[in-house]
Amino acid sequence: MENKSKLSKFYIFIPLALLCCLLWGSAFPSIKVGYALFDISADDSYSQIFFAGIRFFLAGIMVIAVGSVMQKRVLYPKGRAEFGRMILLSLFQTILQYTLFYIGLAHTSGVKSSILIAVNVFFSIIISTLVFKIEKLTVQKSVGAAVGFIGIIIINLTADGFGGGFSLNGEGAMILSSLAYSVSSVLIKKYSQKSDTVMLSGWQFLFGGAVMMLFGFVAGGRITQVGGANGILMILYLAFISAAAYTVWGVLLKHNPVSKLSVIGLMNPVFGVILSAVFLGEAAEAFSLKNLSALVFVCAGIVVVNSKISLQKRKS
Repeated sequence: MENKSKLSKFYIFIPLALLCCLLWGSAFPSIKVGYALFDISADDSYSQIFFAGIRFFLAGIMVIAVGSVMQKRVLYPKGRAEFGRMILLSLFQTILQYTLFYIGLAHTSGVKSSILIAVNVFFSIIISTLVFKIEKLTVQKSVGAAVGFIGIIIINLTADGFGGGFSLNGEGAMILSSLAYSVSSVLIKKYSQKSDTVMLSGWQFLFGGAVMMLFGFVAGGRITQVGGANGILMILYLAFISAAAYTVWGVLLKHNPVSKLSVIGLMNPVFGVILSAVFLGEAAEAFSLKNLSALVFVCAGIVVVNSKISLQKRKS
């Protein structure tokens, strides 16, 4: 219970959650650099899926290896029930989410993709409160999510708006990807009460990565060059991002409501825009009025959803 209370404290879980978002945000420019090093074109979704499969497979190895050393035992699913939890989690968290994401990204704009992926905040709140009923739906959660989402809309605004039209393999795939992520968030919250979170994280990456590599390869995805030492270091860094961020996020979900963390997840695209601008030579854009305004709205949403924690602490 001591660990639970510590990881539920505002001043501990907020910085840890933001660190996860920072790592995930750094994946945006890193993936772009990775595609250049591995000679993967922006519209080659099946090679991207194959590339992502390698990344997640390596992430699984990292999590299992480090977790086994830290716990001084080999981490693996024990029994049919635990194996089933790992498979179902991997299906939604890795296989469906990222396969649909890369297919959708190839058929819609990056701007619309960022907005549609951010919808997972609302999906997460609805699924956790109305479907699985593991927490209560409140006005505070709804308002906070809406305020944060305004920030995502602002950061993606352009002179041409968002672009019109809807296609099943574009916008439709992105919405389904967002839904898959939301389901996985609730599942890790639920399953972590019965199984080791680190074990679930590692094995779902390992299994999901293998499936994605197989699917991407069969569908025609290929990697024709590695990019030397820089390419190897980049794929290892991307694997580390997944291994570290998702594992910590899963542990935080075990001890905190899904809604509170999902709103903080809105910082992912904010960090992504800022880091992409800085590391890809567009520093002026990163600190524009539009992006800073978006950051204010996202932070406001996080404060609104999580303010109840601090109020309860003061009352007690």
